[in-house]
Amino acid sequence: MTLEELKAKGMAGEGVSPEEAAWLAGYPDLDALCDAADAISRHWQGSEVDSCSIINARSGMCGEDCKWCAQASRHHTGCDTYGIISRPEAMKAAKANSEAGIRRFSLVTSGRTVAAKDLGAFCDIIRDIKAETGLYLCASMGLLDRKGMEMLRDAGVSRYHCNMETSSRVFPTLCTTHTPDDKRRTIKAAKECGLEVCSGGIIGMGESMADRIEFAFELRDLDVDSVPINILNPIKGTPLEDTPLISEEDVIRTVAIFRFILPGKSLRFAGGRMRLSHDSMLRIMKGGMNGVLMGDMLTTVSNTIADDRRLFSEAGLKF
Repeated sequence: MTLEELKAKGMAGEGVSPEEAAWLAGYPDLDALCDAADAISRHWQGSEVDSCSIINARSGMCGEDCKWCAQASRHHTGCDTYGIISRPEAMKAAKANSEAGIRRFSLVTSGRTVAAKDLGAFCDIIRDIKAETGLYLCASMGLLDRKGMEMLRDAGVSRYHCNMETSSRVFPTLCTTHTPDDKRRTIKAAKECGLEVCSGGIIGMGESMADRIEFAFELRDLDVDSVPINILNPIKGTPLEDTPLISEEDVIRTVAIFRFILPGKSLRFAGGRMRLSHDSMLRIMKGGMNGVLMGDMLTTVSNTIADDRRLFSEAGLKF
């Protein structure tokens, strides 16, 4: 096989095979790999950045045991804890993001799921944001059932977020209170209600490149619409606080390979990118990535919108 042959597959909308992805993982010329991934990305996604932002609509107090998460109550991280966000605070954030030119806005809640009585309050906020902004609205509210998805859809949500996080083989080493199958059922419920699905995960949690490739193929099988790629930001007080950082080259190569596996999907640069050098972020935006989660990332701080605008311009992308 050759890089040009695999690039041609991507341009035709045909993702590479697991064997071909493994070959790309060892491809010696990283810049050539990224250039090919960039060509595939721009063929399918164009040159406009797919932007989104989030707000922590309920924080902390989570009973799950995800090892990476600052909001698990069993971890002692000092994160903010509060119940349902106020309507004025949510509306202020939504309007600020809309005025900044960001396309999508999501309410994100901590916890395994959201009870029906609380979901109604969140839906009221969503309806108000829908009425007063031009934002596409998303929600990330845990393991909701079909009825919950229907409530969100009817309130104005068009896309549901539920990260698979990592490969099914690795996931049980990082979380025991829910399973990949729980997440698959949630994604199925969202799709059955006509919602688009955003599902990706975190790289750098001790997994191998082979695990990341397996993870990308699981996302392909689920036929999700958007794939956020986070880089672990080890948080003090979590079980992963001493996890060694993966190299910037590993991050760059992972993104490029994801593009070959998922040629027509939106790949979204999400949490953890602030620790990368400017050159690495630029290489990623010119190496397969077409979307960005902008603003603060729940319990960590990200690049500013002004920083991102400059990055996009340098990468030849429109915002």
